[in-house]
This record gives sequence, structure tokens and C-alpha cells, in this order.
Amino acid sequence: MPGFGASAGVTESSKSAFHLWQGFSIGAVIIGALVVVLMLWAIVRYRRKGDRIPEQHQYHLPLEVIYTVVPILIVFGLFAATLVVENKATANPKTNVVVNVNAFQWGWQFLYPGTNALVYGQTTQSPIMEIPVNTNVHINLTSTDVIHGFYVRAFNFSRYALPGVVNQFTIRAQSTGTFFGQCTQLCGLYHSLMFFRVKVVTPTQYAQWLSTFNNPADIAKAAAALATTNAELASGVASKTSYTKFGR
Repeated sequence: MPGFGASAGVTESSKSAFHLWQGFSIGAVIIGALVVVLMLWAIVRYRRKGDRIPEQHQYHLPLEVIYTVVPILIVFGLFAATLVVENKATANPKTNVVVNVNAFQWGWQFLYPGTNALVYGQTTQSPIMEIPVNTNVHINLTSTDVIHGFYVRAFNFSRYALPGVVNQFTIRAQSTGTFFGQCTQLCGLYHSLMFFRVKVVTPTQYAQWLSTFNNPADIAKAAAALATTNAELASGVASKTSYTKFGR
């Protein structure tokens, strides 16, 4: 079926939303075509043929019931389909893969609880959040200063990063590759350069990548980042990050 200007994306939720959009668009085309046909039929069938006043009818109860009930059923159908897709998008199934994503002016920090992995970078350094394919990945999204927006174009997904608040969601990428992400909320001078990337790899590659952080320096960095984030969330007071250069 045609995409009607949308992309299916590479995640389970993005494809569900894409199919919902296709269904909405096809429904709109069918209803629109029906309305046009009825209009043309009325124009041709009841066009003026003289000065005689046509026969007048005040009510047509069956027809009125049909054009009242049918739109209501259509709205209920669209609502039900939307509810199913939204419930899938907001579900947070249990998983062992968790990433704490922290946005700051003007960069990103990706911390993997239970491991020593910590990645951060600013603006065009485009830090990489690495995740395994075909795996539920739970994201805890926060901000340390102002409101930011976590957006990955290939995921058809965007969510606010709010200071002192944890927004939680789960993504499940179904294709490997590296995908572009950026901030979508006007957050200051370098907002337009606040980039990041999501790299989707096989589970084996993901495990190998995590193992590269098992050294004293990375262990200390991960512990300090986790302590800072937890303190900010406990106090509800955001603080400016001290990172000034790209780190892995």
C-alpha cells in the first residue's frame, strides 16, 4: 500500500504508527470519494431543468439515521485503532537493557545502569547511543537544565526531556544501522547543532561493546555520572553539566 508521505521507520512502534496512518489515509480516500460521487450525482440528477418548483420532501428518516450512525461508528473505529497503537507505544515491558539518557545544553549523555558504559558529547560531536537489535530497550529520559526534545527520525518518535523529571519509554529496533537523532525543542544558542546518533547492533556486538568499558577510568566516570543524576532527581534541582568535550 502507498505510504501517503510517511515512513515506516525501523522500530516496532514506528511501524505500528505507520500502518495506522495508512489505514486513516485509505479511510479518508474512501469517504472523500463517496462524498464527491454523491455530490456529483446530486448535481447531475437534480440540476435545474426549468422554472417548475421540484417536489419538496421534509424528512427521510432511514437516510438521516444512516448518515448519523455511520460517522459515529467511523469515529469509534478510528479511536479504537489509535488506542491499540498508543498502548503499544507507551507499554514498558520488562527488559535487562536500560539506558539513562540525559540532555543538557547542548549535548547528550548515555549511561547504562548495571554496566560501566558512559557516552557523552556536545553539539556536532554526535555522541552514539548503542543498543541491540530486536531487543526491548528501556529509556529513562531526563534533562539537567532546560526542556529538550529526544527525536530519532528513523524511529518516528519524539519525547520531551524535562529537568527534574524522568520520562520513560521503550524502543525496539528491528533493523541494524546508525540513525540520526537531534533535539526538537528550542533550548538555546546551539539548539540546531544538538545532535546524537543511535547505533543498532547485534546482541553479540552490543555485549562486546559493553565489555570495552571494564577499566578503572570508565568505572569511575560511570559511577560519578550515576550519582550526579540520582542526586538531581532526588532534589528536583537541575544542575549544569561539567562535561566540556567528547567522551566515550
